[in-house]
Amino acid sequence: MNNVEMLTQILAQMPALLYGGTMALGLVIGSFLNVVILRLPHIMEREWQQECRQLLAHADDTEATGSDDTAVMTLSRPGSHCPDCGHHIRPWENIPVLSFLLLRGRCSQCAKPISWRYPTIEALTALLSLIVIWQFGPTLPGACALLLTWGLIALAVIDADTQLLPDNITLPLLWFGLLLSLWNVFVDSQTAIIGAVSGYLSLWLIFHLFRLLTGKEGMGHGDFKLLALFGAWIGWQSLPQILLLSTIPGALFGIALIVSGRNQRQTPIAFGPFLAIAGWISLVWGDVITTTYLRWSGIA
Repeated sequence: MNNVEMLTQILAQMPALLYGGTMALGLVIGSFLNVVILRLPHIMEREWQQECRQLLAHADDTEATGSDDTAVMTLSRPGSHCPDCGHHIRPWENIPVLSFLLLRGRCSQCAKPISWRYPTIEALTALLSLIVIWQFGPTLPGACALLLTWGLIALAVIDADTQLLPDNITLPLLWFGLLLSLWNVFVDSQTAIIGAVSGYLSLWLIFHLFRLLTGKEGMGHGDFKLLALFGAWIGWQSLPQILLLSTIPGALFGIALIVSGRNQRQTPIAFGPFLAIAGWISLVWGDVITTTYLRWSGIA
């Protein structure tokens, strides 16, 4: 018995340690995801600006780029700070959820409100991590499902904010899903490859059909890659379920926004969050949903 198997058995026999540790890890990862969600779009924008300057042969023209504050921005620097007063966050002020409660949701320096989104994402990450380990246990599929869950949280929030699904997150997860299929972690290689191709092409066809009929683009190419990602992880058989679980709530949400006057018909709505939620549900409970449907329909 190797060390990994021994640790797995210990965790399986100590559920309090397993689930408590999972939630603690989820809180820490959630704090990191807040950084990714906030900074990655700015880093990407900076890279695009640099590429545009190079294409336009104005590499030395700093005025065309606007503010230079993202020139050295990475996921690790500059350190976390208050967006209002610039106060650098001290370690005790950066404890997930707890620091927000101790500070009563305000900066310790300028007393400006801290966004509720930070502790919400931390708590959500902890909760979803707990559900994943509850479902899969301390296993290789469980560990891989955690990685996918964390990536999906970042993708969903970034897309909701910017209507972008960064390739920096989507493509590594897609290739990781294909790699896992070599060991049949979730599905076999043939199912994963067919799933990835089918996932991409299905939304690609819908996109071009919609554009042909309306002259408008109904979704972004990042959505194609996200559905391909799910096809690689959990197979082509999951794609109809994911599309059903994402399109119906997405359509209802869009209609509700239009009826309430909070959104105009011409204003695009990010589809990525709905895909991410639907894909995660299929990852965790897809078999249960399918079995329940077959029983209710009398097919099984």
